[in-house]
Amino acid sequence: MQIVTMILSLLSGVALFLYGMSLMGDGLKSVAGNQLETFLYKMTNTPVKGILLGTGVTSVIQSSSATTVMVIGFVNSGMMKLHQAIAIVLGSNIGTSITGWILCLSYIQGSNGIAALLSSATISAVAAIAGTLLRMLSKRTVYKNLGNILLGFAILMVGMQMMSSAVSPLKESKAFTDAMTMFSNPFLGMLLGIGMTAILQSASASIGIIQALSVTGALTFATAFPIILGVGVGASAPVMISSIGANKNGKRTAWVYLLSNAFGMIIWGSVFYALNAVFHFPFLAVIVSPVLIAIINSVFRMATAFVLFPFIGQIERMVLWLVKDSEEDLEDIADNADFDLLEERLLNLPALALGQVNRVITGMSRKVRKNVGRSLNLIHEYSQKRYEKVQRKEDLIDKYESRLGDYLMKLSKQEMDSRQTRQVTLDLRVIGDLERIGDYASNIARLTNEIAEENIRFSEDGMKDLNVMIEAEREIVNTTMKSFQEHDPQLALTIKPLSSVISSLCEILKARHFGRLSRGECDMKQGTIFTELLNSFERIASHCVAISGAVKRESQDHPDFHMHSAKIQELTEEQYNQVYNDYLTKYDVVSPKERPISVEAETVQ
Repeated sequence: MQIVTMILSLLSGVALFLYGMSLMGDGLKSVAGNQLETFLYKMTNTPVKGILLGTGVTSVIQSSSATTVMVIGFVNSGMMKLHQAIAIVLGSNIGTSITGWILCLSYIQGSNGIAALLSSATISAVAAIAGTLLRMLSKRTVYKNLGNILLGFAILMVGMQMMSSAVSPLKESKAFTDAMTMFSNPFLGMLLGIGMTAILQSASASIGIIQALSVTGALTFATAFPIILGVGVGASAPVMISSIGANKNGKRTAWVYLLSNAFGMIIWGSVFYALNAVFHFPFLAVIVSPVLIAIINSVFRMATAFVLFPFIGQIERMVLWLVKDSEEDLEDIADNADFDLLEERLLNLPALALGQVNRVITGMSRKVRKNVGRSLNLIHEYSQKRYEKVQRKEDLIDKYESRLGDYLMKLSKQEMDSRQTRQVTLDLRVIGDLERIGDYASNIARLTNEIAEENIRFSEDGMKDLNVMIEAEREIVNTTMKSFQEHDPQLALTIKPLSSVISSLCEILKARHFGRLSRGECDMKQGTIFTELLNSFERIASHCVAISGAVKRESQDHPDFHMHSAKIQELTEEQYNQVYNDYLTKYDVVSPKERPISVEAETVQ
């Protein structure tokens, strides 16, 4: 019965310890706001900075696993390169050792004077009272978060005391002493460290338990050292789990965490026990204390980071070999290569910078055209994999807008002539229109996902109408992107009439669909999705018109505009109507009664 009580008390202490650590870490992150994340992906331009930053951030949130999971998110989203992540992971392994030093406070004892003031009971009580007052009396969120930090610290200390109290009777147990002697076997000790930490999913918690056991006097250096070596590898379990669903680089970051800890265990385990076989270290039989465990843990982790630091490039190549790129991944890498063209050093040379911007926007327009095509294909041939690819490429298109927008804003602050200034303004508008087309392509894909999940079927007439609109949509997007990529203002003149046809047909087809709805030939769900698809088609066409206008204005600003100005005069009303009617005939889904009677030419501004 005493054993059961002891185990329950130990587990209760572990639970309080983990909760307190979580509460304290969450409070610290909340106080820092988004600054931790900002530092992580902006302040890692050198490996040394990465290690220092990883150490600092992990010291704050007190979890190397949490830091690595955060880094996986950044690598997964493309905000951080893999080699940057490796440095941060090495630093996070150092930072997590700070918790062991904090836990040493719980072993300060004393009955009077300064020792009494610094005792764990006094520190916990003060932190708990201050935290409670801040939580209850403060109105500002920042003070409430400070209260959470203090309460988390107090709960962590109480949990540590509970663990120590639970195992204190083991001091007199010969069976326990014999069991600990068994784990002085390096292999068994490492397995115990790995298994315990994998279950608890916290290296800090495992170190805390080892420190608690050390107060029994049964833990020697020979027992504690291999367990500490295995703790880091066991802490990789939650990181590997978190990488499920991440992209290849996210998975590689998780492997970096596992490999760095595994290498540390293998390297220092091999070195230490090889030297021990020669010199027979006398300190193996020394009884360890909580402070000595904190020292061993910190030295081991710092030594591991120091040894692996020069091999960051080799570690990167190893994880690239472990998690190989598929053809789709290589396509993503090629997609991101455009961003390398936006060099900061060219900002002082606006003409060259604008040339690079044009190349990147051209790349963006190709991605947009392909993604619209993919989303339209989903209407006929839906698959989850293709749907996910559309959404992934939409994220890439958003990234194009963000990178280009930032670069153009920096460029706008440079000294430029009037033509270059107008070009910057035009480029900003074009990337906005391209991004919005990408959004509507993503929306079309979302609607096809809904159609597939709810097994929605359109009527034969409805599907026939939709097929005509799909082809019209393909033509306007392909023509727009071609006119932009080839700087062809003459081709751009045909965009507005086709957009007007699409707009007119959308209104007619909506009315026709409402007729089918009123006759009970389709239900409300079908009607809603059909209408949303047409709305997306119409909005894409509208943004195509805006891009065609930019193509014309760009040509007019060209230094040699006077040489070919006659070629890009606006269509006359008669020419406009001719082009309009040609498109209307080509995409003819309407009866003579439904056909628009007349169309007025509109000048694209």
